[in-house]
Amino acid sequence: MMLTRREFVSSAAILGAGAALCPSASAAETGLPFILVGDWGREGKDGQTAVAQQMSRTATAIGSRYTVSVGDNFYENGVASVDDPQWQSSFEQIYTAESLQTPWKVVLGNHDYRGNVQAQLDYSARSHRWQLPARYYAETLALPDGAKAAFYYLDTSPFIKKYYGSKVRVEGQDTQAQLDWLDAKLTASTAEWNIVIGHHPVFTALENADGEEHDQPDLVARLNPILLKHNVPVYICGHDHTLQAVKQDGITYVITGAGSQTYTPKPAIRGGFASGAHGFMAAKLSGSRFDYSLIDSTGTALFSQSILRA
Repeated sequence: MMLTRREFVSSAAILGAGAALCPSASAAETGLPFILVGDWGREGKDGQTAVAQQMSRTATAIGSRYTVSVGDNFYENGVASVDDPQWQSSFEQIYTAESLQTPWKVVLGNHDYRGNVQAQLDYSARSHRWQLPARYYAETLALPDGAKAAFYYLDTSPFIKKYYGSKVRVEGQDTQAQLDWLDAKLTASTAEWNIVIGHHPVFTALENADGEEHDQPDLVARLNPILLKHNVPVYICGHDHTLQAVKQDGITYVITGAGSQTYTPKPAIRGGFASGAHGFMAAKLSGSRFDYSLIDSTGTALFSQSILRA
């Protein structure tokens, strides 16, 4: 059966247990491999170092071209300046492997907004790998098979109403301008793939109940209609300190928020997957398919899928 990019299949046959996207010798010619991690900056504590070590092994195995950080880069209160010691203790001295010296494409999380956001933008000029050119931005990449993939890196914290007037200093951000920008970019895109990345979830595999908030109603109301309008196949985020995947209204929502501190989630709903293991996401993208795995800190592929494009 022909699958459109709004459909996904289990790729256990593609990604064996215990290995993330193990490539053939020609992997560099068949897809773009990369790593995604979120909610990590704890000076190596709460599993961060173990995750970083496995990220390096997986990045080597798949030939990762870059790493995406989906936000909450520094706990609890972001960084104070470009000279903050956390740049060393939570980033430079943790992700030291050669395979992780590739570019890091960064988004901001709510904990980053408790500190100096401008310092995280300014660090891009100091670091050979830290890439945060703006609070939100887009990039189109040529894939090895000649197709194009457009990535849209969002700044989701200003959309969350409860942050206003709190320690998460999001005041002054124009959320409608950001939505208009995304809508216009997606309208103009000629790429085979349009992948949207933010910090906060839209839909998750967990139920909002008993004061716990997993789905984000503010993004369901304002961001999701744009994703649906443009047939965006994948939305990737962090914030929820878990590894999750769920399909809703034709979109695959993936959470890779397990870069350090995690918790044990309740059973998944909506036919989705959820785990409290420390870990990250590994992906490979070609013109015809998006393969990904959620990998724990021992290197086990806990969950793997492919999204195929017609």
